[in-house]
Amino acid sequence: MSSSSANDLLRIAGELADAAAAQSLAFFRTPLEIITKADESPVTRADRAAETAMRGILGTQCPADGIYGEEQGLERLDAARVWVLDPIDGTRSFITGSPLWGTLIGVLEGGRVVFGMVDMPVLGERWTGQAGQGAQRDGQPVRVSTCTDIAKARIVTTSPDIFPPAEWAAFDRLSRQCAMRRFGGDCYGYAQLAGGTIDLVVETGLQPYDYLGPAGLIEAAGGVITDWQGRALGLDSSGSVIAAATPALHRAALAVLNA
Repeated sequence: MSSSSANDLLRIAGELADAAAAQSLAFFRTPLEIITKADESPVTRADRAAETAMRGILGTQCPADGIYGEEQGLERLDAARVWVLDPIDGTRSFITGSPLWGTLIGVLEGGRVVFGMVDMPVLGERWTGQAGQGAQRDGQPVRVSTCTDIAKARIVTTSPDIFPPAEWAAFDRLSRQCAMRRFGGDCYGYAQLAGGTIDLVVETGLQPYDYLGPAGLIEAAGGVITDWQGRALGLDSSGSVIAAATPALHRAALAVLNA
């Protein structure tokens, strides 16, 4: 990716995140109507208002680009560049007043992730990663840890509730071998991994808008992120995700998950 193209993506993504935050923060910790979607996840007026604002910017600045959004569907997925949007990742955190929710933005070019953002409006942290450009938190470089040993790894997942029984057994087997396991945080776990304070994130049941923004960030920070079979993530991935600080840790964790 050229530096001009990288700067363009960073600028537009920043405008998207700013627009989403202006909407979502206005609703945060206020009475909200909670709607249950077909997949049983809660959605609020804040999610929808934030995505509408993001799509408005893309429609003006990048009318030929594709969009894969959580709330308002798919447009032009055959375009050369596709924006993957999750206006509020961690809706349960949002509606319970927790600050650990974020806006996720991923950019695909030719089917590959070239940019990822995890924006945390309440925390005031913006994590970005671009292919060939490295990763940053609020403009300062960040990098994954050097952990290669499961026994020394710090692992996080959003909740035990996201796992069906067989997948929970696999996560439990892996996480009990780690030095520390933590629950909660939603998308912030991926930011922590990019920043070197978490070594493993393992989840399942995700959608492309849940994992492609984090994937761009983690890969740019030097980490590894795939599905549970070790395959690269894309728009048609299975929804099982493992992110690791190093290739050696990734291989070791995959072996335990699939034992």
